[in-house]
Amino acid sequence: MRYSFGTITTGCALALVMSSVVYAQAPQGSVVVASPTYTSIAMEITINRPAAEVWKRVGKYCDVAEWLQVPAGCKILSGKDGEFGAVRSVGNGEVLVGKTELSYTYAQTPKEGTPFNLYHGTIEVRPMTATTSKAVYTLFFDNSMLKDDAARAADKEARRARFTQALKNIKILAEGGTLPPPPAPAAK
Repeated sequence: MRYSFGTITTGCALALVMSSVVYAQAPQGSVVVASPTYTSIAMEITINRPAAEVWKRVGKYCDVAEWLQVPAGCKILSGKDGEFGAVRSVGNGEVLVGKTELSYTYAQTPKEGTPFNLYHGTIEVRPMTATTSKAVYTLFFDNSMLKDDAARAADKEARRARFTQALKNIKILAEGGTLPPPPAPAAK
């Protein structure tokens, strides 16, 4: 098939105009990170209860507010609790992106003008014996937007401490205990 120079030129010009219209409508300030440094944190704790009992006590999507001790609580912003695509208010918007009988995975949503760190978390309860289980919490995110390796290491350890406490709280709740008050916020 042969096209004339004029037809090809007109097609290219039209494509250029259309692409500039699309880019003009795109939000200003990309959330894309040029050189991500992905990291993960895996934590676990043994619980003296069967896995199904543990999940029944702490596995609903908004149960996170109790065991993570979120002062503002948790509410479903869209969708239905426990269904794919449900968005909860924790973390300024977290979407349920995966689940099994004894686990779920969530992702934090991108924010306008803020580099997107691809943050995902998975909470899972694994049976160990008929009477014991293991709660496993895994975080995955990009920490490249932090200023240096020391800042990245400090951020990772702060997250590990927060979610290790969350696992301890899950253990307390699943074993029938009551949580102590959350620690006071650090002075600035």
